[in-house]
Amino acid sequence: MAQSKKVTIDRSKIKMAIESSLPLTITTYTLPHDMEIYIQEALDTFLQELNQQHMSRYLNYCLKELINNAKKANTKRIYFADKKLDINDQKDYQAGMKDFKIITMNNIRYYLQKQKSAGLYIKVIMQHKNGKIKLEVRNNCELTFFEYKRIHDKLSRAQQYTNVEQALNQILDNTEGAGLGLVIMILMLQKIGLTEENFQVFTEKGDTVTRMILPVTDIQKGSMEVLSKEFIQVIDSLPQFPENIATINRMLNDPDSKMSDIAMHISNDVSLTGELLKLVNSAAFSLSSPCCSITDAVKLVGIRGIRNLLYSIGSLQNLQEAAKNIDAGMWKHAYKVGFYSYNLVRNFAANDKACVDDAYVCGLLHDMGKIIFESTHPSMVEKLQEICKSKNIPTSLIELLISGVNHGEIGALIAEKWNFPAPIVNVIRYHHDWEAAPENLRKLTSIVYLADMMAHFEEQTVDFYQIDKNILEAYKITSESQFKNIADRLERAFSQS
Repeated sequence: MAQSKKVTIDRSKIKMAIESSLPLTITTYTLPHDMEIYIQEALDTFLQELNQQHMSRYLNYCLKELINNAKKANTKRIYFADKKLDINDQKDYQAGMKDFKIITMNNIRYYLQKQKSAGLYIKVIMQHKNGKIKLEVRNNCELTFFEYKRIHDKLSRAQQYTNVEQALNQILDNTEGAGLGLVIMILMLQKIGLTEENFQVFTEKGDTVTRMILPVTDIQKGSMEVLSKEFIQVIDSLPQFPENIATINRMLNDPDSKMSDIAMHISNDVSLTGELLKLVNSAAFSLSSPCCSITDAVKLVGIRGIRNLLYSIGSLQNLQEAAKNIDAGMWKHAYKVGFYSYNLVRNFAANDKACVDDAYVCGLLHDMGKIIFESTHPSMVEKLQEICKSKNIPTSLIELLISGVNHGEIGALIAEKWNFPAPIVNVIRYHHDWEAAPENLRKLTSIVYLADMMAHFEEQTVDFYQIDKNILEAYKITSESQFKNIADRLERAFSQS
């Protein structure tokens, strides 16, 4: 989201960011009135999508206060440079601040234009992750020691007050304003159950960061988990795996089974044989010569590979039957992420056999939960409403559930219902939160996450800035052009497969 006049809110991008735990960033240099309105509307929409509208009034005030403080800090850098004063020198700082407010306010357009020319920005970041809301304001000039001290002095004072009237009656210094804005902000946060521990001010890589972490959805998160489990129980359109696949899977788990017998059982199912040969001969498996028999396929990909292919085929058969009206783009995305995951793992973790074996199936099935959400019928919603009433769960959470906020958990619960192994279950569960995955699965989960982001990037539903910087660093991706080049090559290969 970049600065422009009369920008309209893209609700679909906000929903996508919430659903995928991605950050939303709004950048401005001069903070015109249109941008202030846009930021407020974006926050309101963000909170509405999370069913947290009750916080809008308080958080809009807090965000406005933090943005104006960031804007003033940027103005201050230009002002001190113009006056040839050292902002880090105590005497210069005190001298400069005496007339700072009057001089800058009387010529604000000049200072704002200079800020823009100097590349001094303000970034507003909103993100929902792990049941918490993060609101962050960044500006690219570091706090001085004096500024840092003043802020923390004001925060300490703010703890002394229980209401705004009490704060107004106190005499605070006026060299940089009365400081009441920050005090009122803390009082606003207290009204929604937060303390000073939920508010942070620090510097990071040249930026000053003010951050609010709002654990207001903890109770909601518990209710969502209960509702997700109940949701799986009422999905009567999702059967167990077909008996032929279940039989083959039992044979794969039996150490006394012969590969020839497994191949024979696969060959008895025409549909399964065709799908298995199609997958084995696809570009994802990069065989040197075409595989023409199931016996050869079983030998080539091994027991784990065959098992994962069965999971893939069985899942798709069930999901396609349950979700006949799903948009074709969703199925294409699933196949694409499977393909991307396998090819990325061959480049970044070729020596990790478990990763290589599981990458395709994990990528293919990562969005199982979203597919189920998309096929939700009115009768299912009625059942969920009854469950909410009986368990005292807010019915407003049903809309959040169906919108896909918890789709990783839903997908994992479906995988557990079908007795999938732990690696597949956990990658599905954590594919938008790879750091929370079990340690032994973080590499695989991060690769599926990267594949998913590349596919979304190609589909223009995710911007480069939203992608986890730690993942990009881990895989030595240093620029958007490099990322796009990798994604484009994978897209071309997928189109030819």
